Amino acid sequence: MSFFDIIQYYSWDTIKDQIYSKTSRDVEGALTHAGNVDLNDFMALLSPAASEYIEAMAQVSQQLTMKRFGKTIQLYIPLYLSNECTNGCVYCGFNHANKIARKTLSIDEIKKESQKIKEMGFEHILLVTGEHPKKAGFQYLYEIVQEMTKMFSMVSIEVQPMKVKEYSKLQEVGLNSVYLYQETYNQANYRHYHPSGKKSDFRHRLETPERIGKAEVHKIGLGVLLGLEDWRIDSFFTAFHLRYLQKHYWKTNYSISFPRLRPFAGSYQPNYKISDKQMVQLITAYRIFDENLELALSTRESPYFRDHTFPLGITTMSAGSKTEPGGYNEEHRHLEQFQVADDRSPEDIEEVIENKGYEAVWKNWDEALYCNKK
Repeated sequence: MSFFDIIQYYSWDTIKDQIYSKTSRDVEGALTHAGNVDLNDFMALLSPAASEYIEAMAQVSQQLTMKRFGKTIQLYIPLYLSNECTNGCVYCGFNHANKIARKTLSIDEIKKESQKIKEMGFEHILLVTGEHPKKAGFQYLYEIVQEMTKMFSMVSIEVQPMKVKEYSKLQEVGLNSVYLYQETYNQANYRHYHPSGKKSDFRHRLETPERIGKAEVHKIGLGVLLGLEDWRIDSFFTAFHLRYLQKHYWKTNYSISFPRLRPFAGSYQPNYKISDKQMVQLITAYRIFDENLELALSTRESPYFRDHTFPLGITTMSAGSKTEPGGYNEEHRHLEQFQVADDRSPEDIEEVIENKGYEAVWKNWDEALYCNKK
C-alpha cells in the first residue's frame, strides 16, 4: 500500500481532536520517551498543552542534537534556475497567472551564477525551479546536475515531481538529495490551494517521495507550507509520512524543513499563522521525535529568530539566498519567488554561528559529513 492508501483511513478532524485533547501528563510522558518517541507522543509535543513545556523541550532537543550532530551547522545556498511554472498555486510568486517577468537560465548563465556561488565558498548547492516540464524538465535538469557535480561536493534539487527512472538517472550522475514538499496534507482543501496544473493532483505529489526512495536517492526532504492549514495537524501527517518512508526506504536519509509563508507577487494571506514560540515548539518536537533527522531553517526567517533558534535543534541553514533566476550576479527582484527575511552575507551568518560556539561548515563539505557520522 502506498502512503496515499494508508491515510484514507485517517480523518483530519479526528487527528485534530486527538492532538488538542492531549494533557500535561501526556507531554511529560513524551519527554521521558525522548529517543524512542512514537506518533502518539509526537501528538502530545505538538499539542497546546506542550506550550508550557517549551523550555524543557528545548533542553532535551539540544541534548539529542549534540549527541548526534555535535556543534556543527551546515550552510547551503539555493540557485534558482527558472521561475516559469504551469501551476496555479495561490500562495506562490511563481503562479502562472501572476504578471511577472519569466526567465529560465541557460547553461552559460548557470555556470556564471555557479562561479559566483563558488567564489563565496559554498560546497552545497540546491537547484530550484518552478514546475514547467517543457522549460525546466528532466532533460534540462539532467545536463545541469552533471555540470554542477563537477563544481560542488553536494548537489540537491527542489523541482517538479519526476518518474523513478528520471530520479535514478540523476542519482547516477551525482544528485545527492531531493526536497519536495506536500504543502498540506489536508486532502479536502488541497485543491483550493492548487486549483490548476499538475500540482493539483494530491495523490501524484504525495507518492513522489516513494518514487525518490525507489530510485535510491541519498536523502529526501519533506515539509509543509506553514500558514495554509493548522500546523499541528499538518506536522503530524508529515511525521506519519516520514515514518512510512523510513520503514520502506530505510537506506535513505531524511530532512524536515519549516517554510513559513512570506510576501510574494500576489495577495494571499496565511489562514493559520504560526508564532515564533510555536515554531520553536515544532522544531524541538521534531528533534525529540527523531534525533537523526536533518532539520533545516531557511532565510524565510528573520535574523533574530534564526540566531536564537538554531542551537535548539537545527542542523542546516541557507545563507546569502536569492530567490530569483540570475540573482547572484545581478539583482532581479521582479523575478523572485518570495522576499527573504535574512539577507545577511554568509560570512555574517558564519560569525554569529561561531560566536555561539558552533562551527559553520560550508566550504569543507567532506569534513562536515565526517562530523555528522561521529
